[in-house]
Amino acid sequence: MNTSLFPEGQQASTGLTSMSPDVSVVVPIYNEVESLPSLIAAISTSFNDTGLSYELICVDDGSSDGSTELLKEQVLSHPHLRGVLLRRNYGQTAAMAAGFKYAGGRAVVTLDGDLQNDPADIPLLLAKLNEGYDLVSGWRKNRQDAALTRLLPSKIANWLIGRITGVKLHDYGCSLKAYRLELVADMNLYGELHRFLPALAFIEGAKITELPVRHHARRHGSSKYGLGRTFRVVLDLLTVFFMKTFLTRPMHVFGLLGMISMLCGIVIGVYLTVLKLGFGEQIGDRPLLILAVVLLLAGVQLFSVGLLAELLMRTYHESQGRPIYRVREIVESRDTVEA
Repeated sequence: MNTSLFPEGQQASTGLTSMSPDVSVVVPIYNEVESLPSLIAAISTSFNDTGLSYELICVDDGSSDGSTELLKEQVLSHPHLRGVLLRRNYGQTAAMAAGFKYAGGRAVVTLDGDLQNDPADIPLLLAKLNEGYDLVSGWRKNRQDAALTRLLPSKIANWLIGRITGVKLHDYGCSLKAYRLELVADMNLYGELHRFLPALAFIEGAKITELPVRHHARRHGSSKYGLGRTFRVVLDLLTVFFMKTFLTRPMHVFGLLGMISMLCGIVIGVYLTVLKLGFGEQIGDRPLLILAVVLLLAGVQLFSVGLLAELLMRTYHESQGRPIYRVREIVESRDTVEA
């Protein structure tokens, strides 16, 4: 396996040092006390023949089953292990964001803590990442989950997300993924956006691919997910769609809707005016009059929201020095550099 995770010279641009590990493995933990020892051992074994240095960051998301205490014990006997203990249960998105913050490796790998993802697949993802990709997503091709409550909703969600975001992946929900550090370092995660990381990466201009990985039936405990999260997924999908399409130009959506609303209101108003002045008809008791007024007011409000959103976007980018573009690589001759 080629262990070079970055081209020559890219190490300095990412802020890494020679002491930085090659890989940071981030695992959100929530009530996985039975799985934790086996998980740590399996991840350690997966790096035996790779020649890569690594760190394992387990983020305890407010566990209440003894996972926190066990993690503290495991840290004492595993030099590669770091524990990040959150004050309460914030959810998987927050746990992954915390893991990304403390990750110092040249590449970052994420997986679930329930042993359904196989740590033995980590070297395969890293090898694929080393081919020039920014994100390699696992694909649970032979998924070991309940057909009705897990597989069917997942297939529908994957199809819908692919259609709306434009990122065609078979399995958005697979937590086993490999990223380049600069990609996750530039992401701000909120709400339940962890399942849309490939779409967010695509917005940043990342090169994305997927790789079939193994999937095992849950050995301990019960799943933390159910059909109840479907509504949250739909709302987050709308958020991602807006970010992908209108993040730097919100006026294009709010302004367009406002203009359409005002135009409809004006057309109805002109029609009612012709009836009143041209034919002498009474229009005061017509619902169309109320509709015209509502459309005009709504149009003005939407247009105003668009202007405010434009100002907010400019404040967001300029206050953080955050550009609206991403540079993948700078190519120049040696003569130019030396001059």
